[in-house]
Amino acid sequence: MWIFIKTVIFTILLPGSVTVYIPYWLILGSWPNRSTGIWLMSMTGLIPILLGVLIYLWCAWDFIAAGKGTPAPIDPPRNLVARGLYRHMRNPMYAGITLILIGESVLFGSVNMLFYAYGVFLLFNIFIVFYEEPALKRKFGERYGDYCEMVPRWVPKSHRS
Repeated sequence: MWIFIKTVIFTILLPGSVTVYIPYWLILGSWPNRSTGIWLMSMTGLIPILLGVLIYLWCAWDFIAAGKGTPAPIDPPRNLVARGLYRHMRNPMYAGITLILIGESVLFGSVNMLFYAYGVFLLFNIFIVFYEEPALKRKFGERYGDYCEMVPRWVPKSHRS
C-alpha cells in the first residue's frame, strides 16, 4: 500500500506539474471561445489526453506490481519492467505524458502548449539518454542491454512476421 501512496504523491507532484500546473499557467485564459465547428474540432484534443492518462496509469501500475517500485527516480522499481506497454516501447510513460501535452495544445488551440510539449519531449529524451538508460544499464546489466536491443526507445515495432 505504501508503494501505491508514494506513486500517487509522485504523480501529483511531477507529472501533475508537467501536464496540469505548468500548462494551466501557459494557457491561462485561453479556453477556446470559438464557433461551434472549431470548438468541436478542438475537443478532439481529449482523445490524446485520455490515451496519455491511460498509458501513464498502466505504466505506473506495472512499476508498482512488476517492478516493486514507483515512477519516481528517487524510488525506482527494483525489478526491470518489461511487461505491458514496456514490451513494445522502452518509454511509454514519457510518451503518455507527451500525448497529454499534445492533446492540451489541440484542446486549447495553443501554439505555446505545442512548443512546450516539444520542449518537454526533448528534455525527456536528454534525461533518458544521459541519465536513465546508463543508470538502468548499471543496475540491471546485460538483461537491460538485451532489452534495449529488442525494444525500441520510442517507436514501437510491429511484432508480425
